[in-house]
Amino acid sequence: MSDTPEYTPPKIWTWNKANGGRFANINRPIAGPTHDKELPVGRHPLQLYSLATPNGVKVTVMLEELLAAGHTGAEYDAWLIRIGEGDQFGSGFVGINPNSKIPALLDRSGPTPIRVFESGAILMHLAEKFGAFLPTEAAPRAECLSWLFWQMGSAPYLGGGFGHFYAYAPSKMEYPIDRFAMEVKRQLDVLDRRLAESEFLGGPDYTIADIAVWPWYGGLVNGWLYNAAEFLQVQDYKNLRRWTDLIGARPAVQRGRMVNRVQGEPSSQLHERHDASDFETKTQDKLAPNPA
Repeated sequence: MSDTPEYTPPKIWTWNKANGGRFANINRPIAGPTHDKELPVGRHPLQLYSLATPNGVKVTVMLEELLAAGHTGAEYDAWLIRIGEGDQFGSGFVGINPNSKIPALLDRSGPTPIRVFESGAILMHLAEKFGAFLPTEAAPRAECLSWLFWQMGSAPYLGGGFGHFYAYAPSKMEYPIDRFAMEVKRQLDVLDRRLAESEFLGGPDYTIADIAVWPWYGGLVNGWLYNAAEFLQVQDYKNLRRWTDLIGARPAVQRGRMVNRVQGEPSSQLHERHDASDFETKTQDKLAPNPA
């Protein structure tokens, strides 16, 4: 039984600014910048503009993994984009990502800067640039990319579908919550079955497939997304839990989660990252509070 009145769509849809739930102040049906604002540029070859949402964490984990593997060319500056304040609609950010979504990367390592947007594209760009975390042989490469693009196609049902209606919509509605909970449970089962036969998603090696999937589905298993772990009974997916713990124990993953993070314990928040030493000296617990 529905707990909301029957809705009949009008003949022509019109934008109701007040009907967007938690993110109504930043959602809009048009693209393009809302204001002029240039982006800062640091000293490293790679300039990342992001926030520690699951999509943002993918890229900071990748960069930290590359550095841990000895790829010094992966040094980066990570600048905070506060999406709740509309930073993603500044002209500089829109110039890198016309879709106004984080993360966005500017690769300045060559003679002409290269913009890369969409987290999956950024992971592939970095993997191919450094020859890391992406198999070169045809069969394992295809398996890795299949799981990478599985994530890109599946996560909107978890985030924009289940997460929105379960946690963020202005009212609770049985039908969409049931519909998307069912789909997320199916996705968890897909992952659990795969991880029953393989240590990592792409095979025996850790790849960008794991880096892409873990912030979303590992975060869900760990109870970090939507406060929905009990609702979805994530403890039932034992192989997924094994993999979640395995990835989460990696030091580069732990560092990547801290970058551009603005929630949680102050010691876990590194709002900007410009040097490896920042993890020790510039987390929020170590910075002097701004004067009132």
